[in-house]
Amino acid sequence: MTPARLDITQPETWPNRRVEDWRWTDVARVLREAPPPSPQASVEPGGPFAGLGGDELAVVNGRAPADARIIADGPGQVARLRFVSATDGTGHQARIIIEVKPGADLLLLESQEGAAAGYVANHILDIDVGAGGRLTRIVLAADAADALAFTRADVTMGGHAAFAQTVLTTGAKLQRIETRVSHPGKGASVRLDGLYLLSGERHADATSEVDHTGLDGQTSQLTKGVVRERGRGVFQGRIIVREGADGTDARMGHHALILGDRGEVDAKPELEIYADDVACAHGNTVGALDEMALFYLRSRGVPEAEARALLTEAFLGEALDRIEREDVREVCRAWLAERLSSPPPSSGAERGRGTTRRVVEGAAQSAAPDLAPSTASRSPSPAGGGGEER
Repeated sequence: MTPARLDITQPETWPNRRVEDWRWTDVARVLREAPPPSPQASVEPGGPFAGLGGDELAVVNGRAPADARIIADGPGQVARLRFVSATDGTGHQARIIIEVKPGADLLLLESQEGAAAGYVANHILDIDVGAGGRLTRIVLAADAADALAFTRADVTMGGHAAFAQTVLTTGAKLQRIETRVSHPGKGASVRLDGLYLLSGERHADATSEVDHTGLDGQTSQLTKGVVRERGRGVFQGRIIVREGADGTDARMGHHALILGDRGEVDAKPELEIYADDVACAHGNTVGALDEMALFYLRSRGVPEAEARALLTEAFLGEALDRIEREDVREVCRAWLAERLSSPPPSSGAERGRGTTRRVVEGAAQSAAPDLAPSTASRSPSPAGGGGEER
């Protein structure tokens, strides 16, 4: 059963730690009352992917233009989707529909841009990838340190479709980026990758579920994380292989570094397997930087801060290496390098959570009341110049 969607205008939908899937991201504890609606606002065209072409759809303070549905109906199409929070202390939410027609190919370049403070943002994407279609979704999430930000993507696929996703985030006061995929098997493939880089007291929750319901499906998932100072990273990955979904090949990995004594990583990788002829595995590790590698770099004259940054970037880079397009990969590398050298500012309103360092479960070592989508459409532009079961 698909969990109910969060609605920031309805307190009865705000989960707390007694809800298993939300026990490390307690919305009800932090969000005590519905925020005032965000006013209408506008932004200049741009965003972190501006140089990669494609049509831009900007959703500012939860308000989208009339053509808020992105439809791809041909090969090599590109769309840039910007979620911009532009007003302090207000709340907004939006729902966007993404449709990739059978045989079509879409590169979706998504950015979550915190241009204000203390906001509450809730964004939902309904994604459908038709038979033989291909969708690559790249997300750069740069929310404010004192923001509450929630994003959920519900993905359905046809036979022989492909869905590939890479999410990069620096967290927020409370942030959750959730992806749920209904996997039909039938030769379809899913790649779910991500990385989080947390400092100050930022919190990032990467939650996903891939539900295999048919024969011969593939899923590959890799998440890397680095937590500094009092940051908190949460990884919850669940892969379900239903009865009759024989031939499924599903792999999941989560690996994190804690750089300090006060960071936290909570991890729960899960495999639920109800079929016999499958190849499934998952792994989870949490540790510190390799002291020998650090010593090697310092012995060759590299300053300690630079050596740590180099090792951290190399650790996280594995997730970026899986992005196929070189120009997209380089934009993501530059985005990450900038935040490694200059961490996002921490909010003065943040409070300490103590000096805990822990790994939990699986460590191997405008506020729209109904979230109704627009019915108009936009076509993107063409691309421009660990245990195992068998």
